[in-house]
Amino acid sequence: MGEPVKVGMIGCGKVSVQYTTTLANLPGLVLYAVADLDPARALAAATETGARSLGVDDLIDACDLVVNLTIPAAHTEVALRAIAAGKDVYGEKPLAATLDEAKTIIAKGAGVKLGCAPDTVLGTGFQTARHHLDAGLIGRPAAAVATMVTGGPEPWHPDPDFYYRPGGGPLLDMGPYYVTALVALLGPVVSVIGASSRARSERVIGSGHRQGERLPVTTDTHVTGVLTHASGALSTLIMSFDGATSRAPNIEVHGELGTMIVPDPNRFDGDVLVHRVGGTWETLPVAAGYRDTGRGIGVYDLVTAPRPRASGEVALHVLDVMESLLRSAATGRAETVESTCERPEPVPLQSLV
Repeated sequence: MGEPVKVGMIGCGKVSVQYTTTLANLPGLVLYAVADLDPARALAAATETGARSLGVDDLIDACDLVVNLTIPAAHTEVALRAIAAGKDVYGEKPLAATLDEAKTIIAKGAGVKLGCAPDTVLGTGFQTARHHLDAGLIGRPAAAVATMVTGGPEPWHPDPDFYYRPGGGPLLDMGPYYVTALVALLGPVVSVIGASSRARSERVIGSGHRQGERLPVTTDTHVTGVLTHASGALSTLIMSFDGATSRAPNIEVHGELGTMIVPDPNRFDGDVLVHRVGGTWETLPVAAGYRDTGRGIGVYDLVTAPRPRASGEVALHVLDVMESLLRSAATGRAETVESTCERPEPVPLQSLV
C-alpha cells in the first residue's frame, strides 16, 4: 500500500471510540487528525489516540480519507466538503438524512471512493452465514425474516428525543443493520409493502439529567413490511420500539433444503445455526470474514478492496428501501424501489491483528 493512508475523523462522540480502537490495529492506515464541534472533545480524542486536533477544513486538507462520524443531519455537508477536496469518504449510517441528499453525495462523489456503515456485515458472523448460503447448504433461498423488538432507548439514553421524531424511529435507527444484511444475503430489493403504528403518544426518560421528563412521540414506533428481492426471495422485516424483547432470531433464512439463523447484524461475530430438512440444529464452523474486528473495518475495506463492500452504492439502496417502506406504510400501497446495487463480494477468512 506504500505510505500509510492518512485518516481524518470528524466527530468525536461515543461511537468514535470504537472506530479509533479498530483503526489503531489496521495495517496501512494511520489516524492522523480529529475534529469536533466541541474543541475540548476533539482535544481529548487527540490526546487519547496521538492524532492531531484540527479544524474541519484543515483536517480535510491534511488527510487522504475522511471518516464522517457527525450527526445524520450533518452527513451530507461534511461528505460534500471532503468530496470537493478530492478526498475519499467513509461515513456512519445513514449515508444522508434523506434519499435526495444521498443521491447528491453519490453523484458528486463519482471521482472518489465512498463507503458507509454498517460494516458489521464484514465480520465472521455474517460472512460465515453468507459463505454457507452461497455454497448451497440450504438450497435456493425463498424467504427471510428479520426481527428487532425493544422497549426503546429512553430507559438508558439521556437525550432520546431524536428517536421519536420524524427521521427517527426503529426502522431508520436500527434498520440499516438488518436491511444491509438482507441485501448482502439475498441481493437488491425491487419493491416493498409496509405498515406502521405507534403504541404510545409519549415516552418517559429513564436516566440522566432529564430523568422523568416526558417526550412526545411524533413518528411511528413499530414498522413491519415485506421486501421483494430481485432474486425472487421475500424478506419480512419487523422493527419495533413497542415491545420488550423477542425470542425470534435476528435474521432467519429459509431455503428449499433447510433453515439458517444468522447472527445479530449489529455485531461482527456470533454463531451461525442451520437445520437441514430431516436433520437437527447444527452450529456451523467459522468460514469467512474479518476476524476479531469492530466498527471501522469498513474503512480498511474501502481502501484495499477492488470493489468496496460497505459502499456508498449499497448505503443509498438501503436508505431507498427504508424510505420506500415508510411511504408504503403511509399510503397503504406497494412501492417500487427505484435504486439498485451490486450484491457485495464475500470476504475471505482473514485476520488483520
